[in-house]
Amino acid sequence: MKKYIFLIVVLVFGITSVMSQSLTDKEKDLFNKIMSYRKQHGLSEIPISKSLNVVAKTHVNDLQQNYQLNNNCNLHSWSNKGKWLPVCYKGSASDAKLMWSKPSELTAYKGNGYEIAFYSSGSVDTQKALNVWQNSKGHNNIILNKDIWSSSNFKAIGIGISENYAVVWFGTEIDK
Repeated sequence: MKKYIFLIVVLVFGITSVMSQSLTDKEKDLFNKIMSYRKQHGLSEIPISKSLNVVAKTHVNDLQQNYQLNNNCNLHSWSNKGKWLPVCYKGSASDAKLMWSKPSELTAYKGNGYEIAFYSSGSVDTQKALNVWQNSKGHNNIILNKDIWSSSNFKAIGIGISENYAVVWFGTEIDK
């Protein structure tokens, strides 16, 4: 009897763990659109990262449940309602450091992560999210490794989409 209970616990934990790290159909669609856009600009595909997916999914859930539009903190902010250091991101270097360290804070990922974020008043449309990022110099530069990101060789990507938010995390470390 103990063996069966242990096996059930292991199977449920394993399935839950795998499900939390895989991409939904909408997240896969956004991934494919981003990779197609990079390919059009002569850039290679970035491998999906289990760790960065965990960070992305955690962040969109935090945004969906706790973020307040029109406050002083932008979409890269993290609430004080989770097992992480909160950050009210306003663009300062200390804010960036707290945001960039989320992958190593929340997972075994060894490096920093760099996020692009999108909000929609309705359900997230992946093409609209990509269009907004393409039309924002800073976000487009991350996606296409331009400007301050030109020396960054992204080796990992994670994507999270909730009802109203989409985030993409880029990392330069391989996710083992």
